[in-house]
Formats: sequence, structure tokens, C-alpha cells
Amino acid sequence: MSDRPNLLFIFSDQHARPVAGFSGDRLGVTPNLDRLATQGVVFDNAYCPSPICVPSRMSMLTTRHPYAQDCWTNDDFLASDRPTMAHALGAAGYRPALVGRLHALGPDQLHGYVEREVGDHSPNWIGIPRHDMGVLTNTNEPERVSLDRAGPGRSVYELKDRDVGAAAVQWLERAAARRRSGDTAPFALTVGLMLPHAPYVAAPADYARFAGRVGPARVKRPDKDHPWIGWWRDNRRLLDVPESDAIRARTAYYALTWRMDALIGSILQTLEATGLDRNTLIVYASDHGDHIGERGLWWKHTFYDEAVKVPMILSWPGRLPQGERRQQVVNLVDLTATMLEALGAPALPNGQGRSFLDVARSRSARWVDETYAEYCTDEVPPWTGGMAVRQRMIRCGRWKLVYYHGYPPQLFDLDSDPDESRDLAGDPAQAEIRETLLGRVLADWDPEEIDRRMRQRRRDKDVLGAWARATQPQSAYLWPVRAADNRLEGRAAE
Repeated sequence: MSDRPNLLFIFSDQHARPVAGFSGDRLGVTPNLDRLATQGVVFDNAYCPSPICVPSRMSMLTTRHPYAQDCWTNDDFLASDRPTMAHALGAAGYRPALVGRLHALGPDQLHGYVEREVGDHSPNWIGIPRHDMGVLTNTNEPERVSLDRAGPGRSVYELKDRDVGAAAVQWLERAAARRRSGDTAPFALTVGLMLPHAPYVAAPADYARFAGRVGPARVKRPDKDHPWIGWWRDNRRLLDVPESDAIRARTAYYALTWRMDALIGSILQTLEATGLDRNTLIVYASDHGDHIGERGLWWKHTFYDEAVKVPMILSWPGRLPQGERRQQVVNLVDLTATMLEALGAPALPNGQGRSFLDVARSRSARWVDETYAEYCTDEVPPWTGGMAVRQRMIRCGRWKLVYYHGYPPQLFDLDSDPDESRDLAGDPAQAEIRETLLGRVLADWDPEEIDRRMRQRRRDKDVLGAWARATQPQSAYLWPVRAADNRLEGRAAE
């Protein structure tokens, strides 16, 4: 039998790190991930490269931050000649497979994967109609309707994930059958889930499991917002959300997380039952978080920890410790570098990720506690309110600084203020650390140059969008969305 390890990488969408038993939640929302955490190493300070989907996912794949691959927004294409984790795995002799979500735009729907099942829910192309959510239209977006129309019901996102879970189980069963027939080649499987991404709508039975148990947000809205946060809150109509609506949406989010965990449980159970868990590196992470009402905010799009921190577990029997935690500051771009090292695959030559495999093995391993995230968008997406933003965060040890182009920065001491409730950017006593971190944020990242590059890309995308509207190209690896499969029950349906 080959001694090369297998990889099972489970990557969810918009999982708020605090909504997990292994992160301290007491409602029993993630029993399967909690068990995985006892069998591996949990990273408590893991961050995403960007608090929105496409740039975070493409950066994870390439180990390059958004500015290093011109992929900032949810309608940016990742160039097909950018080598990815899947390319590196293939170069090492694996046949990387993907079941479920990739969320890549353009003609390349594999980006190095050699097989893919189920696919994505939305078209490959910009400029053509998105998937029809029926009664849940726009509830998957950063729109107030996602809170007004939250609660028990059914979302196609959950239906899709049920298909992804079933397909992943079948994929592992086929791999086990090949193993029994004498095929000793190791596997590398990525499972891409949609949950617990909004809509905040969950199956009635799952919703009932948490009804009456999920209370209001713990971190209250501050008396004084940062100017950009205040604008975002007002533009997204978050100033007057009734507590009953907030709790209904939060309850549905817990139910969606529970359902996601149940699907993960079926995948992990199959891995164990087939004996494929031996010498398999199991990794769980999410592309970004969700505020779910904390500090009066929802969705992602900010650099508060609720949005930019992600859950992260690595389990590898006999190779990594069990039931341990790490406080080192890491990023999804580092996670990919780590998986490649663990599987003996070549590092991506122009990648920016740093493998933390030694840190996973030993909490005393050397590591520089520093990482970055960025959030940039132009005025085109309707939820931007017509405002382009250029923003970047650095987390360096105990400090977090957020740079807002055109606005004052924010500075937090996360050791003394983990809730990020005291902005120290204007404190004369912290002027030195503020200026030092501002210098680090801007040293290799020029917001004016990024603005120029993004506007240049938008002109290209305008042509691509016009082409797609005129020619109606077919989408590949597309899961069928039926508007009628979305429904609401109870008050939200009225």
C-alpha cells in the first residue's frame, strides 16, 4: 500500500467561527466537527484573505492574496494560467477531485482539478441572469430582505449541499472499492459546501431544534461607528432590525450550521467505515465568517473578527497531535501551503502562503504572527450602494489595524479587547504602533494603483458581460436551481 497520505479537504461557505462547539458554543450545533477537533489541531486565529467569497476562494487556491492575482470581487475571473493547489497536487502524482462548490467564473471550471461532480449553483458567466431564488430572491445577498424573509422553510442552497454530501459519500465508497481491488494510489478530494451561507432559511425540523434557544447577539452595536461602517450599516438598512427578526435569522443560521455539520458527519463516517481514514489528512475550514447580528451587522464585508476569522481544523492520525489548539495567526493562503507540504506536493512558485505544518505538529515551532486580508470592490454590484472601496487589514501579534482608503484607520488591541470595541487609532499613546502597522499595510499595496487596475479590469468585464448577454454561452458543472424549490413558512412567508 502506498505510504503517501490522502487528503480530504472540506471547505464550507460563511461559517462564523463562534458558531461551533469547538469554539465554545454550548448549543450542540457542530457535534461532528467537535469530534474532529478532539482528533486533531484547532487553529483559533485563522483568517481569510478577503471577507467575500470569490477572492477568498481564489486566494486559497493559489496562495496569492487578491492584489497579487487581480481577483478582488465576486465577478472577477481567475486566470487559467495561475497554478493552484490542484495543479500542484496533480504535479505530485495525485488526481485531485472536487465535489461541489468552486465559485470560479469564466471558462475554466476546473483550475487544476481533474474530475468534478455536482458543480456550482450559479452560471459561469457574468452578464447573464443569475439563478432564480423565487420567493427567496435577494435573500442570499447583503440585502435587508435576507432578514425580513428568514426562518423555517427551504433553500436550494441546502438542497444542493444534500446532493454534494451524497456525492462525496459515493465518491469515497468508489475510492474504497478501488483500494480493495488493489489500487493503492492515494486520493485528494475537496468537498465544497454552500452552507451555512444565507438565505437564513432552514428546514423546519432543523429550525425547531434551535427555536427558543438562540438569543440576541452578544456584542452590541457601538455608540459611535467608524464612518465607513456607519455608512455600510445605513446603506444596507440595518439601523432598525427588530430583535424578533434578528433572532429568527440567527436561529435559522444555527440550524443551517447544524445541517452542514450533519452532512460533514456522513462524509467522515464513510471515510472511517471504509478504512480510508488511515493516513488521511482531514482539513475543515470556511471561506469567511458571518456577523449574524453581532454589533448590529450581518453577512461579511468587514474586518471585524466575526467576518474575517474562519474555523480551521486539521486532523491526521499518527502525524498530528490530538485535541490541541494553536494560537498562532494564520491564513487560508497558509493552509493551502500546509496541505501541499503535508502531501509532498511542490510549493506554488509565486505563492505567498507559508506552511504551518511544523506549528500544527508543535505549538513551540517558530512562526511569525502576521497576516493580511483585503476588501476591494468597484461601484457596479448593486449592494455596494455605488461606493468603491479599497480596504486592507493587518493582524500582527496582539494588534489589528484596518486601513480604509479615504477614511481614518481602526486599531484594536485584541489581547485586552477581543470584542474590538475600543478603537485606539486616535490614541496618542498608540501612535507609534499605528504608524508602524500603516506602513506595513501600504508597503506592497497601493490603493490608487489597485483602483486603476480594477477600473481597467471592469472595462474588460464590460465586454465579457456584453458578449455573454448576446451569445448566451452554456455553463459547465452547473447544478440545476429551480425557483419553486425555495419556500418560506410561518411569519416570514406572510
